[in-house]
Amino acid sequence: MSAFRARSTPPTAPADTSMWTLVGANVLALVVAFTQGWLLAELMLIYWAQSVIIGASYVMRIASLEKFSTKNFRINNRPVEPTEKTKRQTAMFFVVHYGMFHFVYLAFIMQAVPFGLLFDFGFIICTGAFALNHAYSYRYHRELDRQGTPNIGTLMFTPYVRIVPMHLTILLGSFIAGSGGLVLFGILKTVADAVMHIIEHRKIGAAADSLPTSA
Repeated sequence: MSAFRARSTPPTAPADTSMWTLVGANVLALVVAFTQGWLLAELMLIYWAQSVIIGASYVMRIASLEKFSTKNFRINNRPVEPTEKTKRQTAMFFVVHYGMFHFVYLAFIMQAVPFGLLFDFGFIICTGAFALNHAYSYRYHRELDRQGTPNIGTLMFTPYVRIVPMHLTILLGSFIAGSGGLVLFGILKTVADAVMHIIEHRKIGAAADSLPTSA
């Protein structure tokens, strides 16, 4: 286990491949949007897709938990035990709540975006880049989950915190017009993603330090 722990400790930002691929996915989305003359709302659709991917990765993490804590976590205002039933209820609640939020969000975006964009090659490539990045992060975090005892409540609420900067920049971006505004918005979004990635991995690093060094 000590070997795994050495590999699992999150690297510093300059050496964090996952962070730089995330930045690269953001830059790719911005380049595609700029070169194809997309409106801000069309770029927002890519970020909506990223938000859905983040949520899906956390549903899979919750579903794959082998041991977990329920400290300070309640369902229907009642404390719960770390059982398979609790895991299923938590995953289902997250799917419904997170899913409804994004359904409304999508309805808002599609009022200003042509439906055909969903099948545009640029949109598919950008979404795929985000999917690959978050798939890597999922596998990395899942292994840490298996070595420790993550709190299922913290795990459920983390995606909301993870996407807050993205949604704030989207809301701010709605007041920005033109290609200059598109670039400014893309920069804000990329910086927010990188900062939240670093914060999330530092939290994971603190959890890794609490793991035993031998089996």
